Amino acid sequence: MITLNRLGHHDEPFQLNIDMIVTVESTPDTVITLATGAKVVVAETPAEVAAAVYAYRAAVLSDALRRRGGPLHTPPLTPVHRSDTPRLTAVEDQPS
Repeated sequence: MITLNRLGHHDEPFQLNIDMIVTVESTPDTVITLATGAKVVVAETPAEVAAAVYAYRAAVLSDALRRRGGPLHTPPLTPVHRSDTPRLTAVEDQPS
């Protein structure tokens, strides 16, 4: 969740579940539309909301990698060649 402030209520921050955000608009106040259809007007700019969402998601992924024991290591993909796999070849048209 990210911490935001309702417009005009800077001393009463609230937590917003970022998975509920559908849109963030500047009209000129920042209006966040939630998946429920509710709208919340906040003091932060759309860029600040986007940065908070980005930072939250990055922190979640970073924590998951740390708990897993390090960065993901995936072996490089190598082509598989099988002798029983049919091969396509180009054939010139034969005159009839």
